[in-house]
Order: sequence, then structure tokens, then C-alpha cells
Amino acid sequence: MVLKIINAILILVAVFMGLKQGYAMFSGKPEMLDMFGKWGIGKTGVMINGIVTILAAVLILFPKTFVWGNFLMALGILLIICFHLLDKDLKGVLIELPFLLLNLVIIYLQHPLKNG
Repeated sequence: MVLKIINAILILVAVFMGLKQGYAMFSGKPEMLDMFGKWGIGKTGVMINGIVTILAAVLILFPKTFVWGNFLMALGILLIICFHLLDKDLKGVLIELPFLLLNLVIIYLQHPLKNG
């Protein structure tokens, strides 16, 4: 029971972060455009990435789409990590790594409302 409560809190944190970052990308916040711009991704690409991130965050909430939502979220984070590695920016990688691990941990713990 305690593990389910902890996992529910972790899921809410992941969803909040996904919605926050997704909205920042979708709305074209200058820091997002700068970060993705150095990798050759324009405003439209950043907006699409934001929509996918918001969608992933919403999918995490439901048991039937939980794994897909986490997969999409982890995929986006992994993409950013790969871009940071191309730039040899280990600080950027270290910032993103806990968010990737968060998605993997909540997949392992499974959705708290899942039957069985």
C-alpha cells in the first residue's frame, strides 16, 4: 500500500513536469527555442515536441495507456540526452538523467490503479 502511494506521488511529479515542460515547448518559451535551436530544431519542431510531451503526460494518468505515456516521455528525454551528448555537455545530461530514471522507476512499479 505504501509503495502504491509513493508511486502515485512519483506519477504526479512526472505528469506535472511533463505538462510544465510540454507547455513551455508548445508556447515557444525563449529558453526552449534557444536550447533546441542549437540542435537545428526550429519553432515548429519544438511545438510538436511540446504537444507530444503533453500527450505523454496525459497518457501516464490512465492504466491502459500508462506504459505508452511513459515510453513517449522517456523517448523525448532520451532525445534531449543524446543531443547533449553530441555537444559533449555532461551537465545537461546529468540534469536530464533523473527524469529519465523517474519514468523507468514508475514503469517498474506499475500504475497504482492497475487491477491485479
